[in-house]
Amino acid sequence: MAANRPLHFPFKNPNTLLDSSRNSSSVPFSRTYAIGDSKIKNRIACEIKNFENTYQWTIESVPGTTDSFCSIQNSASISTSVPMAAASAAVAALELTSKTDAKKICLFFCPETKTLAEKIADESDGIDLRSISWRKFEDGFPNIFIPNAQGIRGQHVAFLASFSSPSVIFEQLSVIYALPKLFVSSFTLVLPFFPTGTFERMEDEGDVATAFTLARILSHIPISRGGPTSLVTFDIHALQERFYFGDNILPCFESGIPLLKNRLQQLPDSDNIAIAFPDDGAWKRFHKQLQHFPTIVCAKVREGDQRIVRLKEGEPKGRHVVIVDDLVQSGGTLRECQKVLAAHGAAKISAYVTHGIFPNKSWQRFEHDNGGNPENGLTYFWITDSCPLTVKEVANRAPFEVLSLAGSIAAALRI
Repeated sequence: MAANRPLHFPFKNPNTLLDSSRNSSSVPFSRTYAIGDSKIKNRIACEIKNFENTYQWTIESVPGTTDSFCSIQNSASISTSVPMAAASAAVAALELTSKTDAKKICLFFCPETKTLAEKIADESDGIDLRSISWRKFEDGFPNIFIPNAQGIRGQHVAFLASFSSPSVIFEQLSVIYALPKLFVSSFTLVLPFFPTGTFERMEDEGDVATAFTLARILSHIPISRGGPTSLVTFDIHALQERFYFGDNILPCFESGIPLLKNRLQQLPDSDNIAIAFPDDGAWKRFHKQLQHFPTIVCAKVREGDQRIVRLKEGEPKGRHVVIVDDLVQSGGTLRECQKVLAAHGAAKISAYVTHGIFPNKSWQRFEHDNGGNPENGLTYFWITDSCPLTVKEVANRAPFEVLSLAGSIAAALRI
């Protein structure tokens, strides 16, 4: 094949031509075909065999362009000619990748999660924010309107929820049940905090396991064109709660622990960190994700009518100890654990929870330790933005620092 002879490839634009030229820096019998001049983002390796020759192709492309900008290299073991079938297969693979990268998501949100939704949209050009009119009738019941409902037909749709109180759950469920029925391609519910997760079992006859109740409600979300609803949630209180959901919903359980690990690596004393778990439940839940750190485990023991936190295993002396749990309510157990660690010689004490609930402003009981007072103050208290109302209350208040779930949610939506 002549080096200056153009090759015709079946791109979307039938007028697009590939100019071939010999690549002197490549292996023998190698040709490079390029379209355009653009930054390479993707690469696909293909191999096509017949009885005589083997052709290997490398495709490098920039997604999101009208035409396929690519570099195709053919290494033939015998012949230097380029079979058109190989080129067609290579381009087909390229277009398939471009379609995958081009996935667009329409993200709706409730009033509480607006700030988090904006951060999620900033993480990806493929996520478009869509608004909802949250109104109420005079009797207090919701009067909700979804603008441009026909415009989301055939689109991938997601809703970012916050079940911060029973009073807001009904109005959000009304939207959650409506969106999949608007002829959308798929529907994803993002519920960063599953609020009833701590009441997942019955201890006495008559107890109502509300975690199971909420899971049943979400399991009856209508099916969209693409199938069952996907549910994205973070650090659910007990992993066995996945079995509370029915077959009409696909739970995706994510974790905020990677955010904590990244933050710990940025600390000046990152080589002196130890992880403490306030009880055996927290250890079972998170120790595998934090196994590279020295581990300390506390335990609650009963003394008379009281339950007291004791050090079960590990050595906190001289360490910057980070207490890790999935959530905090009043913070009583965490404070008791802090006192025990300080009594055993911890140099600094910090805390991390994925869900900072803090009812009745209980976050106020946690003071900042500027150094030398680990018994009464924390160096850092990390939470995520899974509970938006708490984030607003503790903003710019030491020792609190918010680790955003925006990047993790954006990645989950692109699956």
